Order: sequence, then C-alpha cells, then structure tokens
Amino acid sequence: MVEAITATYVQEDADWAIKVSGRGKELTARAPGIIAARDRADQLVEELGGEGKTTVVHLLNGSALDFTSAYMTARLTLPKLPPLEVPPPGSVPKQQTTEKKPQLPPSKQLPKEVEDRKAPADAAPAAAESKTPAKQARA
Repeated sequence: MVEAITATYVQEDADWAIKVSGRGKELTARAPGIIAARDRADQLVEELGGEGKTTVVHLLNGSALDFTSAYMTARLTLPKLPPLEVPPPGSVPKQQTTEKKPQLPPSKQLPKEVEDRKAPADAAPAAAESKTPAKQARA
C-alpha cells in the first residue's frame, strides 16, 4: 500500500514554512515564496526516501484546493514591472553605426600581400554595370 506524504505550508510574513511528514518522519524548511516553497517540499520528499510510487498531498490552511489556487495564481501572475516610458519623438539621438571588422586571431589572418591584392568593394559593381550595356547592344 502507498503511504501518502503530506506537505503543509504556512505563510509567515514574506516567507513560507514547510512541513513534510510521512513514513514516520517529519522534515521542515523555509522558503521565500510559494513557488520556492513547493520546490523545497519536493526536495524534502526526496530526503524522506522510499521506493516505489510516492503520493504527495500539498495543503494550505488544511486544504489542497487552497494550496493549488495560491500556487497556480503565483505561477500564472506576471511580475509587476514599472510602466514603459516612451520618450517624445526626436528626443532620442539616432544610433551611430560604425562598422568595424572583428579582429581575427593571428592564425586566421591573411598575409598583408594577399589583403593588398583584394579588389576594392566598389570595383565589382562597376564591372557589372559595364556588362549590362554590352548585352543590350547585342540584342
């Protein structure tokens, strides 16, 4: 027969006190919130040990429904964030983009002679433009 383990939660100011009892043992702990308390209760259940399937009943104010409601509310509630402040148009300077090549390690760098022989970037479009009128002339 499977013996149920009971995890009881009591809120004490901002912290939660947890008491896990079962298999003739009782372990206690504290946690800063109900979500952390639930995680800590799982750790205490593992410390109780035992083989086979373990059933854990989580209680808040003696009620599993109260615990589930409080836990799910905490899990599904978005954190409180300060309101988003939108600056008026034109008050934020445009970001300056400076393209900078990342420095390669010496083992990956090309010799200076090879770098110098590379064709300039604007020479390639000029060559492509000169081919276009030639093709049109043939047609």
